[in-house]
This record gives sequence, C-alpha cells and structure tokens, in this order.
Amino acid sequence: MAKEIQSQSPPSSTDTGITFSSSSSSPSLSMMLSSTNAFSLLSKGWREVRDSADADLQLMRKRANSVKNLASTFDREIENFLNNSAMSAFPVVSSSSSSSAFGNEIGIMKKLEPKISEFRRVYSAPEISRKVMERWGPAKAKLGMDLSAIKKAIVSEMDLDEREGVLEMRRRRDRDRFREFYAEGEGEGSFGDWKPIRSLKSRFKEFEKRSSLELLIGFKNSELVEKLKASFQSLYKETDEAKDVPPLDVPELLASLVRQSEPFLDQIGVRKDLCDRVVENLYKCKSQHLWRLPSSQASDLVENDNHVDDLDMRIASVLQSTGHHYDGGFWTDFLKPETPESKRHVAIVTTASLPWMTGTAVNPLFRAAYLAKSAKQSVTLVVPWLCESDQELVYPNNLTFSSPEEQESYIRTWLEERIGFKADFKISFYPGKFSKERRSIFPAGDTSQFIPSKDADIAILEEPEHLNWYHHGKRWTDKFNHVVGIVHTNYLEYIKREKHGAIQAFFVNHVNNWVTRAYCDKVVLRLSGATQDLPKSVICNVHGVNPKFLMIGEKIAEERSRGEQAFSKGAYFLGKMVWAKGYRELIDLMAKHKSDLGGFNLDVYGNGEDAVEVQRAAQKLDLNLNFLKGRDHADDALHKYKVFINPSISDVLCTATAEALAMGKFVVCADHPSNEFFRSFPNCLTYKTSEDFVNKVKEAMSKEPLPLTPEQIYNLSWEAATQRFMEYSDLDKILNDEDGGKRMRKSRSVPSFNELIDGGLAFTHYVLTGNDFLRLCSGATPQTKDYDKQHCKDLKLVPPQAHKPVYGW
Repeated sequence: MAKEIQSQSPPSSTDTGITFSSSSSSPSLSMMLSSTNAFSLLSKGWREVRDSADADLQLMRKRANSVKNLASTFDREIENFLNNSAMSAFPVVSSSSSSSAFGNEIGIMKKLEPKISEFRRVYSAPEISRKVMERWGPAKAKLGMDLSAIKKAIVSEMDLDEREGVLEMRRRRDRDRFREFYAEGEGEGSFGDWKPIRSLKSRFKEFEKRSSLELLIGFKNSELVEKLKASFQSLYKETDEAKDVPPLDVPELLASLVRQSEPFLDQIGVRKDLCDRVVENLYKCKSQHLWRLPSSQASDLVENDNHVDDLDMRIASVLQSTGHHYDGGFWTDFLKPETPESKRHVAIVTTASLPWMTGTAVNPLFRAAYLAKSAKQSVTLVVPWLCESDQELVYPNNLTFSSPEEQESYIRTWLEERIGFKADFKISFYPGKFSKERRSIFPAGDTSQFIPSKDADIAILEEPEHLNWYHHGKRWTDKFNHVVGIVHTNYLEYIKREKHGAIQAFFVNHVNNWVTRAYCDKVVLRLSGATQDLPKSVICNVHGVNPKFLMIGEKIAEERSRGEQAFSKGAYFLGKMVWAKGYRELIDLMAKHKSDLGGFNLDVYGNGEDAVEVQRAAQKLDLNLNFLKGRDHADDALHKYKVFINPSISDVLCTATAEALAMGKFVVCADHPSNEFFRSFPNCLTYKTSEDFVNKVKEAMSKEPLPLTPEQIYNLSWEAATQRFMEYSDLDKILNDEDGGKRMRKSRSVPSFNELIDGGLAFTHYVLTGNDFLRLCSGATPQTKDYDKQHCKDLKLVPPQAHKPVYGW
C-alpha cells in the first residue's frame, strides 16, 4: 500500500473510511480500499495493540523481578536466619515432620548467636555502612557484601538432617511468594488485581464490543493518523497555481481522445487533416466556457490559435496539479538526460562532409555556424569519417586526409573564408562507408554513441531516413530530449529512374515513413513539397545562401547602378553530371525546341559519373550545348552570366537556383514544388510546358533582371533560414525558455498512444537491422553493422571485438 501511495497523488479526506486530505479534487481513499485491504488494516491495528500490551507486560515483569531480586538477597542471606532466631518469625507449618526441624533450627541458632552478634557489630559500623551505600545503586540488584563466610560457618555447625529441614522451609516459602506475584485470580494482593492490568483488560472488553465501523472512525481520528496526514501534507504542498487549474471538460476530453486515436483512424481511412479539424472544432467549444478558467489562461486561449499545443498544455497542467508524473511508456528509456540549467546543447548529424560539395555536406555546416553564433546553446557538427580508400572515390581532385584533425582544419578554413567570422562549434566524426551502387555514405555502427550522454540534449538529423535505414543502436528519441529531422533529398524520384524502380520506390516509401516516425519525436522539416509526405512533417525552407553569393550580388548591383554592363554572357547550367540532376530534362527540351530556340547556346558546367553518356547524347542530337569542366558557382568565370537554366525536377530545393538569384541573375526553372520558395522573387521565371520554357528563355535573354530588395536579400540569407528553422522546429521556445525554466515537458507528462506505436516500430526496426542476412538483402553496405579495424585506427576507437554493444532497450 505504501508503494501505491507514493505513485499517486496524496489522497483526499472524506467522511467515512481511512483517507488523507490534500486537495479537493483528489479521490477518497476509502472508495479505493477493497474489503481485503480493510481486513488487513484491522489485523494490523490489532497486532499493534497486542504488541504494545506485550511490551508493557515485559516491562512490568522486569521491574517485579528487580524488586524480587533485591528482597531475596537479604531474605536468603540475613533475614532468614535472623528471623529464625525468634519463634514468632517461623511460619506455621501443618506438617508433623516440620516440628522437629524447628527444634533443630532453634538449637542451631543458639550455637550461632555469638557469631551473629559479632557479625552485627562489625557490619553496623559507620565505615561499613558508607561503603555499602556507595556500592548500592538503583540499577544494582546485588548487595555489595560477601556473606559466604556466614554461610560456611552455618553449614559447618549443621548436620545432614538440619540442612534438609532448612532447605524444605526455603522451598515452601519461595512457592508462596511466587503465587503472590503471579497469581491469576482476582483476589486482593494478586498480580491480576494490579491497576494497569485491570485497565488493559477493560480496554480489551470495550474493543470486542465495538463494531468495525466504529473502529475505522476511531482509527481515523487517532493521533497516529493525524501525524501521518501531516507527514503527507509536508511532502506535497499544493501551490496556488495548481489550486486554480480546473478539471478537463467534455470537449477537451473528446479532443484528446481523437488525437490519441489518430494512428487507428488513419488505418481505417480517416485523414489526419480531418482529425485536426475535429480537434480544432472541439477545442473551440471552450470559448463558451472561458468564465471557468483563470484570467491568465483564458486570455492565452483567446490570443493563441495553436489549439494542439494549448490542449497538450491543459492536459499537462491538470495532471501536474494532481501530482501525477509520467516517466515514459513501454518502449521508452527512463534514463533520459536532465535538461542542463545553463546552456543547451545541439548536435547536428549529417551524411556527408567537405570536400564533397554536396548539399548534405555544405548546408549542415552553415547551419552549425549560424546556430553557434547564439550564446544560448553549444553546437556539435557530427560528420562521417571515410577511410582513405573511400576518400579517393568520393572527394574531388584526389584530395585525401590522413587524420580527422587534418580534415577538420580543411573544413574550418573553407567555412571561415565564406562566412567572414570565426564559428565556435565542435566537429566530431563517426565511422562511415561509401556505397558505389547507391553513391551515398552510410554510417558504420551506432552513430548516437559518438555523442556523449552529457551533450545529448537536442539532435538535428540531416536526412533522418538516410541516417536510420540501417541504424542498429540506441533510439535517438531515448537518448535525446528533442529530435528534429530535415529532409534534403527526394529519394523516391531517384529510385523511380532505376530498373524496377516502381517496386523499389513502393518499399522505400514505407521504410522512410517507418524510420522517421520511429526516430524523430518532434517534427520533420521538408525543404519543399517535392519530398515524400512523412509523419510529423511540415514544409519550410530552412536553408540559406552562402554569404559570398550575396556579396557578389551586391557588387553586381553597384556596377549596374553606375551604368556599367554587369552581364556580358548569356545562359548557363551548372550541376553534377548525372542524368537525375536535370540533364535528361534539359536534353529533351533542347531537342524538342531546337528550331524554336534558334541560335540559343547554353554553356554546361559539371562533372559526374554520366558525363560521357550525357555529352554523347547531346552530340548525337546536334544540340547547342557547350560542355565545360565543373566549377564552384562562386567562380569569377560565372559572374557575367545573366540567365541560369535549371530544368531539374528531382531536386528538393536547388541550392544553385538560390545562389543564382542571390547574384542577381534570371532563373528559368520548372513550375514544380521544389521551386515554390523562389516564385516570390521577380527574377524567377517558371514554366509549365515545353512551349512555355521557350517563351521564358526568350524573355530572360531580352530583359535585364531587377535588383534585389533588402527584404529579398534577407530571405535568402542564412540568418533568415536559421530564424525559420528555430520557429518551425520549436527550438526558439526551448532555447528561449520563456517560462523561466518552469515550462512543463508535455512528452514527460502526457501518456500517448502514438508513443507506444512509435516505440514498437523502433524496436522492430532494431531487431531486423541486427540480422546481417536481412541487412544485405535490403541493400546495406557489407560490414556496416559495426565499424572496422581501420576506423578504430583512424578514430582511436575500441576494437569491435572488445566493444560492448549499445542496445536501445
């Protein structure tokens, strides 16, 4: 029962039963006690009374024995023989055999009378009395005098018959005294007539006459219960704020039920947006009951339109007011790290690193730099480390690094040349392996273990589906308090272009849903609508433009303001030369409208695996395409181009398009969800059909682009992108901590059916990825379940044989 009281809020007081008072809204304990508990309580009370009585009896017996020992010491050694000297001192004995003993004792006493007189004279001296009293104390039950000399003298003067007579007299007298002390009768002078015993017996009789209800009421009003109440009240002191929290009403309960049932409703065909509308309408019903809320909560409800957050906070506040605390579900880890009081820590985990010039290497690097500008959080960028053999396959210009420190130095130098300030963040490496077939880097081992537990606070997973396809380790949401995913790549579009692409895309679609739901507990940010619709996802462009391109745009604007010719070249296209990066669409458009475009020439910059095939196809069709070696988009050779052509529809958010707009150029691109963010810029010309493509190209070639406004420049910057990221990922609320650190953690206060499902999905994924055969069948790079010896050597890690596996459950 004690365990039950600890796990619940302090019970409240009622008129009947054994209850404890803490708040008016708490249920009565008497309603919760079963008949078995009541009988157990009565038995416990009876045992306490019985134990108390036994303790009193033992104490009384000890005191009686102490008195008895004191008296028997004198009686046996002195008074017995002194009193026997007179006939009146002998007890009357009916036995005839005792008369002869009395005569013998009288003769003995006459012989001993001179010795007894001498004994009295010696031991009655003042010095002897003082010594005796000094050695005598209340706790001593033994006289501090040696009477053995008297005993020896008496024994020497007695014959055998005399000794037996004296012993018989002693035994009779001891039996009489024993009966007086321990008699069970009610007669006067017996032990049973003692006042404490009479009082105890009367209480037992009264206790037997009382009913069980009277016993319960009496126990409730007893001093023991009052002390217990006071102890509980001291442990739980209800705040005024908690007293003002009203209970949940019917609309709130129904809205919460609909939210918790979203996974089930989704399986039977009820869409999430319909569930959201139902929750919103139910929660709006509270507007007619605002008079029941405290003024502060009512005003917040009117001003705030985020009904989902309001509902979560209402449920959390009600649960907190009752003392309830939810520590997690069946699948969750109960040892999540506590939130640090001073500085929060953000870990950005990505799937690529410089010098590989890909979006998942460049954009997370800029994000880490601009997040680290704030003093509210410390930042760690976690990037893959490739062995030298893989570096030769991935990094351009045969660039390789012999140590992580060397690569980190390269990354920081590259970054500082472009942002213009020293970024204060940490760079950490995890083991990775490059897959030639998939042209991607995959983690080797459990990536989460390379982030210390003390820094495991907020995780940003760049490409969460890619990071977790074959993740076999601790669940991110168990190790971190807040996990955000950012989707960079439209993998389904790439897979559909492969052989049997439709079947593969079907499975990858469901696997992506699976892993993002299992490992991202807060929100998944999609850069555009071109990505797969994932659970918990919202669309927001959280990428900015390298500040270097904005500076180039400002320089070109100054030249144009002075009347100089800023753009002396025509159109160009830049991108990695693989078919999926828009080269297929570009060749098809140029071939279809070769005659319509007339003498339009296009310079193409890029390197890649499909470079030979792309150039051969263009030559075969005799297209006006001039293929050049790939360059950095900020290269001086590209500044004078006026129009950037980008027909790609596989990109999620084309970085090159944003860079071209930042430099003040025209951009001709497809009317596609990936370009939704750029439509607000007047220099972005979108087309829907191939004929429209020709018109937009001619328009761009015949006009001059408009200068960017300060607002447009800011929207393209990383400062604006970081602000959007903070807002849509809820990090602004977490880092700013507007409630002074007293804000409730909803995930720790409100049990969720969704969490149970997500935990089950994560556990199933963990089990399946632990099987090497299933990993290979699903396309995993061999030997990526754990890192190899070369990784151990490069990163100074414990060898896998001696490494203790980290399990998520």
